[in-house]
Amino acid sequence: MFKKIATAAALSAALATGALAEGVTHKVAIHVDENDPQVMNMALNNAANVTKYYESVGDTVIVEMVAYGPGLNMLVEGKSPVAQRISAMSLEMENLTFAACGNTHRKMSEKAGKEIVLLEEANMVTSGVVRLIELQENGYAYVRP
Repeated sequence: MFKKIATAAALSAALATGALAEGVTHKVAIHVDENDPQVMNMALNNAANVTKYYESVGDTVIVEMVAYGPGLNMLVEGKSPVAQRISAMSLEMENLTFAACGNTHRKMSEKAGKEIVLLEEANMVTSGVVRLIELQENGYAYVRP
């Protein structure tokens, strides 16, 4: 009898702490709106660390990095201070995607007088802010480095 109670107590404790919740898929939206290499690297570190953690406990995580305003420079070809790191991480981490704000891209292109080329890893969305709202409405946790 004592063994059954102890086992039940251990099972309850494991369930309460999530120890048996293996196989859960987490979703994270990371917001970048600053043209600052430190912020960009912090965002990339967040994506790598979150992925590593969840993989270590048997879970998965989907990470979408949303860049708009001055942060869009993170995804601009020839201008991004983290382009090589984005390329490498995209190859290593299938769970990581990058959303580029179409509004910011249009304004930057108009100001430059030519189409601004984005990194091949960037997926254009209509609005970065709207994309963040959509992600949060779909259960994504929000992180701003």
